[in-house]
Amino acid sequence: HVNQGDEVFAERTAHAVANAISPDNLTSAKELQITTNLEDNSVITKIQCHKKLVTLIATIDDLLFCASTAERSLKIVEPK
Repeated sequence: HVNQGDEVFAERTAHAVANAISPDNLTSAKELQITTNLEDNSVITKIQCHKKLVTLIATIDDLLFCASTAERSLKIVEPK
C-alpha cells in the first residue's frame, strides 16, 4: 500500500524535475533536440543528437545535474 504522502511527494518531485529541465525542451538546432514529459509521476526525456558524442554526453550531464538539484531541493524542504 502506497502512503498518500509518498504519492504526493512523488508527484511534486516529478513536476519539479520536469520543470527544472524544461528550458532544455527548446529546440536549439536540428542537430540537438530535447523533449521532456511527465508520465505517471515519471519524467521522460528524449534526446536526439546528430552532433558529436561529446555534445550528447554534455547534454545528458546537464540534464542529470538539473534533475538531481531539483530532487535534492525538494527533499530539503519536505515536511517530516
